[in-house]
Amino acid sequence: MRLNGVHIDDTFAEAFPMLGTRLVITADTPAWVQAAVLSMTGFATSVIACGCEAAVERLLPPEETPDARPGAAVLLFAMNKAELAKQVARRVGQCVMTSPGSACYAGLRDGPTIPLGNALRYFGDGWQIAKRIGARRYWRVPVMDGEFLCEASTAVVEGVGGGNFILLAVDRRAGLAAAQAAVMAIREVPGAILPFPGGVVRSGSKIGGKYKGMIASTNTAFCPTLRGTAPMSLVPEGVESILELVIDGVSAEAVAAAMRAGIGAVVGLGAAGGVVSVTAGNYGGKLGRYQFRLHEVMA
Repeated sequence: MRLNGVHIDDTFAEAFPMLGTRLVITADTPAWVQAAVLSMTGFATSVIACGCEAAVERLLPPEETPDARPGAAVLLFAMNKAELAKQVARRVGQCVMTSPGSACYAGLRDGPTIPLGNALRYFGDGWQIAKRIGARRYWRVPVMDGEFLCEASTAVVEGVGGGNFILLAVDRRAGLAAAQAAVMAIREVPGAILPFPGGVVRSGSKIGGKYKGMIASTNTAFCPTLRGTAPMSLVPEGVESILELVIDGVSAEAVAAAMRAGIGAVVGLGAAGGVVSVTAGNYGGKLGRYQFRLHEVMA
């Protein structure tokens, strides 16, 4: 398959089931929303070392939030329910409850739940107050600027982690321009996030490594400086920059839509923009339940 001069490999991205939840964070101003969510989603690029993968799904205007204030929807993913609950409680407690004027609401309603305010209410030291509005239960925790309002629990959904595609470009400038175009397109897709810095991964990895205890190590097959040196190099002549975009989503459909949007933005720049080809990372179909075939995604 060739689109606008860009070769699309006949391969697939291999992805894994994860559990995820959506939280809605609000504050008095967009700046304070940003402060809370940037802190909350920090160090959340990969479950390999971070415990969870998280990022802002989208910013919310006041008319779309429960308390009619500026807000943001955040998606968090982990490998199991216990770890997700732990990460949610820690990150909301340390990064949202501490942020001036903030409140936290469940962004998902259906399905099994994990504690949210139910885990944080004890910070109120006995002065916390439960509040029920319709079918929704909240905790009001006294803090020094008033109170922290937090929904009691949030629902969990079986999501998908590790959807990806890899773009090969003639140089770093072209590769970064293509990656940034893909990031902008993917951020318009509901239900999907890009957990890595700026949405882009330059240190793609393979399983294991030369040194004892390494869970993952540099993906030598896609390192341009190792072309002709590393065994099974996949870097063609004329390619000097390779970047990966990793996508998590609340469903396989969301991940596929995000991949389609991102690759579409890349091929929109085309060969004239310095993009040579698009491929994807997989493990031969042996580890992940989900396979996103690039030709089917872009059909």
